[in-house]
Amino acid sequence: MKIVIIDLDFMDTGQVIASFLLLGEDGASAALVETGPTTCLDRLTAGLKDSGVSHEDVRQVFLTHVHLDHAGASGHLSEVLPDATFYVHEVGYPHLADPSKLVKSATRIYGERMEELWGEARPVPEDRIKILKDGEETEAAGSVLVAHDTPGHAYHHLAYLEPGSGALFTGDVAGIRLPGQSYIRPPTPPPEIDLEAWVRSINYMRQIAPASLWPTHFGSFEDVGRHLGELEQRLQDWLLFVEGHMDDGAGREEISDQLKAKGDAEMLAEGSDITQSERYSLAGAYTMLTDGLMRYVTRRREKR
Repeated sequence: MKIVIIDLDFMDTGQVIASFLLLGEDGASAALVETGPTTCLDRLTAGLKDSGVSHEDVRQVFLTHVHLDHAGASGHLSEVLPDATFYVHEVGYPHLADPSKLVKSATRIYGERMEELWGEARPVPEDRIKILKDGEETEAAGSVLVAHDTPGHAYHHLAYLEPGSGALFTGDVAGIRLPGQSYIRPPTPPPEIDLEAWVRSINYMRQIAPASLWPTHFGSFEDVGRHLGELEQRLQDWLLFVEGHMDDGAGREEISDQLKAKGDAEMLAEGSDITQSERYSLAGAYTMLTDGLMRYVTRRREKR
């Protein structure tokens, strides 16, 4: 199997959101991992054309989760790819079939920027959707993909392993990391993050032992152990940081500013290019990350 990264050029910025095109050795079968948002649909279909893939060649579309930056174009794409089946976690299934609740929830977060960022989300016909469970194998592009239940960023998150190459398509569960950078930013937006589940998913990925990680934001990386270790440490560190500022009475804006300063300092300390911070923010802005962490802290305390 050959893996081609299609850069969706999100918000006219390269290397922020990827769709992964899987090509069979026979040259006649293809699959996609992630669709990206509807605002990037033209770039996705152009990527298929650039690789010589017809719309009829794509038989499977695998979604790590149904957030709009990963799966927002699914309904439109189901109209473009006549023979494709869409694979998703069982909790994501109803939102793929009827995205109205998902759109309503996202509108509370993104407000007037919904159309600019994500575009219209259309339903995928229910007879074109298939639920995948943990460990389930599916034929794709002359090989197989194995679904792995990996909650944390979202309850309904799947990662997909291609056993032949050891490539693990991680969606958001392995964090945000841009090409040429070592720094991993945890994507912690509301409403569903669960850090305890996330750490379990990181350990699960270690057990899977992939040869490479392929995060949707963005690319592929082979330093798997270091990458997962840094992500786990930063998730724990950021949680304590935000919780401490909440205990001190700081508000959301102040905490967000402080978290950005902390993140930028971490990037510099790691030797990463600080000018890339804004590109990271297109995949995970500090205001959203702060909201998710604060919500998690509040909900966890309410359960005690």
